[in-house]
Amino acid sequence: MRASAVNVRNRRVLGAIFLAPVLSFLNAGIALAAVDFGAQFEKEVRPLLEENCFKCHGEEKQKGGLRMDRKADLMSGGDSGEPAIILGKGVESQLVARMRTTKPDEMMPPKGERMKPEQIAAIQRWIDNGAHWPSSGKPETEIAAKPSAVANTKVITDKDREFWSFKIPQRSQAAGMAKAAWAKQPVDFFVASALAKSGLVPAPETTPAVLIRRVTYDLSGMPPTPEEMDAFVQSAIRNPQSAIESVVDRLLASPRFGERMASMWLPLARYAEDQAHQVGKDTKFFYPNAYHYRAWVIDAFNRGLPYDQFVKLQLAADRMTGTDPRDLAALGFLGLGPKYYNRGRLDVQADEWEDRVDTVSRAMLGLTVACARCHDHKFDPISMRDYYALAGVFASTSMVNKTPDGKVAKDSKAADVDPAMLHLVEDAKPQNLNVFLRGNVESKGPIVARRFLEVLSKRDASAFSDGSGRRELAERIASSENPLTARVFVNRVWALLLGQPLVSTPSNFGHSGALPTHPELLDDLARRFMDGGWSVKALVREIVLSATYRQSSECDDAKLARDPGNRNFSRMNRRRLTFEQWRDSVLAHSGKLTESLGAKSADIDAPDNSSRTVYAFVSRLKLSDQLMRFDYPDANVHSEQRSVTTTPMQKLFMLNSPFMLRNAAAFSASLQAGASDDTARIANAYRMLLAREPDAAERALAAEFLKRPSSSPGMTRWDQYAQILLISNPMLYVD
Repeated sequence: MRASAVNVRNRRVLGAIFLAPVLSFLNAGIALAAVDFGAQFEKEVRPLLEENCFKCHGEEKQKGGLRMDRKADLMSGGDSGEPAIILGKGVESQLVARMRTTKPDEMMPPKGERMKPEQIAAIQRWIDNGAHWPSSGKPETEIAAKPSAVANTKVITDKDREFWSFKIPQRSQAAGMAKAAWAKQPVDFFVASALAKSGLVPAPETTPAVLIRRVTYDLSGMPPTPEEMDAFVQSAIRNPQSAIESVVDRLLASPRFGERMASMWLPLARYAEDQAHQVGKDTKFFYPNAYHYRAWVIDAFNRGLPYDQFVKLQLAADRMTGTDPRDLAALGFLGLGPKYYNRGRLDVQADEWEDRVDTVSRAMLGLTVACARCHDHKFDPISMRDYYALAGVFASTSMVNKTPDGKVAKDSKAADVDPAMLHLVEDAKPQNLNVFLRGNVESKGPIVARRFLEVLSKRDASAFSDGSGRRELAERIASSENPLTARVFVNRVWALLLGQPLVSTPSNFGHSGALPTHPELLDDLARRFMDGGWSVKALVREIVLSATYRQSSECDDAKLARDPGNRNFSRMNRRRLTFEQWRDSVLAHSGKLTESLGAKSADIDAPDNSSRTVYAFVSRLKLSDQLMRFDYPDANVHSEQRSVTTTPMQKLFMLNSPFMLRNAAAFSASLQAGASDDTARIANAYRMLLAREPDAAERALAAEFLKRPSSSPGMTRWDQYAQILLISNPMLYVD
């Protein structure tokens, strides 16, 4: 045979080989086209699914996150992320594999009589033929192509809105109010009612000396001076109520009040001045002027900015009419958020948007909305649609560096910064986001309009239309119709002043969070807070003037056994000073403290740093040794409350650090200069540090200690004694 003939034959053979599957497919298609798939599904498949699957994977219940009464949900799968069916591939589909397996923990149905082989074969044929599902009345090709068909479909109902924290707080009257003669403020009636129901009585009012130390630390973060203590004690003898009111008003008017409140707020806002990553010496994503935001927070609390305005300005100061230029720094709440490398990539941008959603929702709303990034929230009525509706707001926002007059600066290194530059946000091109199925940016579901959370939007579920939507978001969060914002904030303030929140999960008011110990008290306080103009100072004033706050922290065994966690507030909680309070006190007692309201940040690890601790440089890349050692929160994320640890490293720092040795010597020198004999000096030390006189045993122990020679080179015996007092447990705690 000639070569050409062989080649022709080979081409014919190869052609037949390649054409055979095509012809087979076309022939099969012609045959399949004649089949009534709707009738086949209704006759052979739907009854099997209803009998064996829908009870656990239907409209009312979805075990493992899998719903099986809709084709779209079978295609998207459950929590595992693997589709239950693969069109045209029945034998490879998980649904068929689970029906055939003999493994007890994988078989479907999980119990009862197994499906018959012919039944499983019918389901496999259905999948092989395209898994047609005609019940919608629409062509299957249209259903498969529609993005919303593969998105999670959590439905928010009126029943969801009946959860305690989603209902607008109302005023209420505590039971037995007329009998609560002990009460001094409205909050006391609710506490007294709870105590009576539990068979408890409040603790006696604490002594004036303890009270002045307590309230001064709580409102200023600093100890009272001996002169302030003496004046209050004498005034309290004549008129206790007038005396405490005068002290509280003085402290609320002090610039130290804003510094104290900022120490509460900044960790909630995950305040930091750099990023968690740095390549070489590249600091272009750092925030050298972050302190402007901190200064704004301090000033806002000091000037009595209403809390609703405090919230709005941090989200949308640039979008609000009549904004004072000094309030633009408030946008640092968003503008100081994490930036990641490769910011042009969609998956990286999605991570940044998650930070904004998480910080805003947890800090201001007490909700964990970011849990719905990859799937509908497992506990709360928050859908993926909700998450991407909020994420769209931040996707429509740019992080910028600007001066108050609007001059734009690029990301800058710290030797190259305009001192007036602010780290802000501004609106970019508005965009609505697709739902990213299972959080995967490559798997796009339906587009969701920018809007507020559906569960909080019964009266107004309209989409945002003003630029990015930040202003509208701010208005919805700070509205008196929002059931969460006031509740969340008054709970934080209560915890700050009483040492224990009413809701023990301060940033989670959802189903997986704790229930309030005093729901009527929380609601009444939140309602009056809003009705009274959202005044933070008025809120603080009521709490610290209450009989609840003024109780002694002493507790007998019987009360301790009945209420070990003090959930009923039958006494005051003894609290350890925060690191800021303790360090500032050491500096104050040594005479080294330098106060400069709104100061730039400084390295707190430097031994000669004598600024208040709130002005410490806070790093995401490497938190300073002192801050990390003493439980300062991680600045990479929102922090709802601090850990309280006791470690050897803390005590070693107190014993050996240059900071402590320097300030102990200075405190010693001031004590010795202030009195001519050791007895008076010891008394002065106790009055300054502990707001009380030493007892006979303490005097004797101190005198004996001071007689011995110094055991540390370079330190006098008085230096050592001063250091012992500065790091003693009584110094570290507030009664």
